Amino acid sequence: MIVVVIIMSASLPGKFLTLINFQSMAVQIPEFGLLAIAMMIAMITGGIDLSVVSITNFTGVISALILKTYVPGEAQSASLFSIILLTIITALAVSAFSGFVNGFLVANVGVPPILATLGTQGLFLGLAIIITEGHGISTFPEKFLYIGSGKIGGIPVPLIIFIASTLLVALFLRKTALGLKMYMVGSNPVAARFSGINNNNVLRMTYVVTGLLAGISSLIMISRVNSIRPGYGYAYLLQAILVAVLGGTDPGGGYGSVLGVVLGIIILQTLQSGFNILAFSPFFRKFIWGLMLLLVMVINFYISIYQQRKRPRKIKTET
Repeated sequence: MIVVVIIMSASLPGKFLTLINFQSMAVQIPEFGLLAIAMMIAMITGGIDLSVVSITNFTGVISALILKTYVPGEAQSASLFSIILLTIITALAVSAFSGFVNGFLVANVGVPPILATLGTQGLFLGLAIIITEGHGISTFPEKFLYIGSGKIGGIPVPLIIFIASTLLVALFLRKTALGLKMYMVGSNPVAARFSGINNNNVLRMTYVVTGLLAGISSLIMISRVNSIRPGYGYAYLLQAILVAVLGGTDPGGGYGSVLGVVLGIIILQTLQSGFNILAFSPFFRKFIWGLMLLLVMVINFYISIYQQRKRPRKIKTET
């Protein structure tokens, strides 16, 4: 991360290390950052969630419809607050239920996570398109827009939400029984089952949590851009997977840390900001993200082989 920041600062003197650029990065990080953390949680249990962006879109459409349907032209502050609160609760409920559908397919039906979430990816995105007929929904109440564009003490509200969510997830994974069970299931599901852990229940709750994080990301997204259109943020999927792996998460399950993912988010956003300043095309960025993902996977593979070879020598030396 330090090397990337130094390279970008040296390559773009007077353009990268500016207050405006850092403010822009702080606003953009929360959306795909929450999706990256959701992807990390799914990978910890040995799975993956390819539907997080579609859940974000579907939840955003439902939230937008509530705001456009139930907010009158001259709403009073009390009624407007109630409707916004209803929108937030509904968004979290819809996203959690969407995650539960994924968890049910993986845990109870036995569908591999990559296939289950690939199917629900099309399902949720299709529902969003059917509901909106492919059109966008825009112009939400100004008080709702505060979630995505407001500031508290000069700090963007989305960044505050992201930091709070990140801390809660870190505590959840390290300090709760369910969080520890996720690591155990991902590390060795057979041993976890013989230890008395209900693997199916752990997997269901895992995807409920990933769905909730996608729902929070959706609220930030639609309140920041003041609109929602099915398919918005589709590029976040590759970035979320890349950041999770770049942050040290084991795609095979059993290991992953919030700190590592946060460092990965900073690296990716730093590169993204530099590419924006240099006016690189979106196609070139996709090439870079895909190349980075492959390189990280290859490097991790050889590191794993090296550690496996080194471990017997260490045991022999200690013996």
